[in-house]
Amino acid sequence: MRIETCYFCSSPVYPSKGITFVRNDAKAFRFCKSKCHKNFKMKRNPRKLAWTKSFRRAHGKEMTVDSTLTFAQRRNIPVRYNRDLVATTLKAMSRVTEIRAKRERAFYKARMRGNKARQREDDRKLVLENQHLLPPSERYAKEDVEEMVDVDVQKVKEKVEKRRQELAESELESEEEEVLPKLKSKSKLKMKRGGGVEAMDVDT
Repeated sequence: MRIETCYFCSSPVYPSKGITFVRNDAKAFRFCKSKCHKNFKMKRNPRKLAWTKSFRRAHGKEMTVDSTLTFAQRRNIPVRYNRDLVATTLKAMSRVTEIRAKRERAFYKARMRGNKARQREDDRKLVLENQHLLPPSERYAKEDVEEMVDVDVQKVKEKVEKRRQELAESELESEEEEVLPKLKSKSKLKMKRGGGVEAMDVDT
């Protein structure tokens, strides 16, 4: 069973799946789905579309130089059947996929290293630029904005805790109001004989 590779996005094309396009010069192109076929007919460059393998390799998002990648290359050399050779090949295939998965994981971790620090810096910048959107208790003073490169973690934690307590208290008050509705005070006015009104007893 031969697993072909999609000409456009380089994903696997299994037997009886996908689309085959044969050009006038008898060159055959295999596509995994109609999306790849349409993009090929529209003469789009796969290196410029972010969802293709060629784009990911060109932009340093996937391994390009690794010894395990040579095992995936197509070989058309006929080899005489040998039971021992087949057994060792099957073992090697499982081992190669395991090694490749480990190396891809290590490559991904190396590529993502430093992202957290960069994201934190972007978040700090966003907070400094949008001080007017924060509650008054959590805004920084104008003179302290320039010195916000080294943030005091303890002060920030205290502010956050204080704000949480305020929110919790406000929620408790609102719950009490819902449970115990306000009693309506009744006040009646009595008409005087000579004109005007006289206040009567008030129920609270």
